[in-house]
Amino acid sequence: MELNRYIDHTLLSPTATEADILRLCNEALKHNFYAVCVNSCYVPIAKQALGRSNVKICAVVGFPLGAMSTDAKIFEAKKAIEDGASEIDMVLNIGRLKSKNHVAVLKDISNVKRAIGLTTLKVILEISELSKNEIVKACEICIDAKADFVKTSTGFSTSGSTLTAIKIMKKSVKNHLKLKASGGIRDAETALKYIEVGVHRIGTSSGVAMMTSQISHSTY
Repeated sequence: MELNRYIDHTLLSPTATEADILRLCNEALKHNFYAVCVNSCYVPIAKQALGRSNVKICAVVGFPLGAMSTDAKIFEAKKAIEDGASEIDMVLNIGRLKSKNHVAVLKDISNVKRAIGLTTLKVILEISELSKNEIVKACEICIDAKADFVKTSTGFSTSGSTLTAIKIMKKSVKNHLKLKASGGIRDAETALKYIEVGVHRIGTSSGVAMMTSQISHSTY
């Protein structure tokens, strides 16, 4: 199992510089990660750095709160794709979900998906802010909205991904959607536990450390 091909090599810090983004891309090329995950303004830099490599570019949209208008999310997503992104990670409108305005949450996601067509859409649930029932409901809405993935966390809330939440998500989406775990996954051992329970992608800023650890233990 090639751990590197599960990794979305991530840098979403508001203080990240252009040099930091270039370094991220060079690391992704070196380790052949599945994708880099960046804020949408840095997609053109990533596109130039990655060239014709098979490393994909994932742009976050409506990040990190998810509370902007659907039109704003659509514009950001379409602009990111125009600039070279091949995947979009959008934040679900958490407040609307907690208000039980499920129709608004569905429209928000489905309208973004409709606007970006075949481009992969991952929906970030921010599990630290949700109850078990809200996680289940969010997953059901994402299925109805025809998203491609559900994702645990932004990494900017009170806590990140948990195996418990992933198991709830997996049971909820069955084979309809794929799973991405992100937030607080910092070592290869933890990443492998997530993959063992059915995660298809790992969002982490610790991908290089994971690869170094894998190589040193001769398990990569």
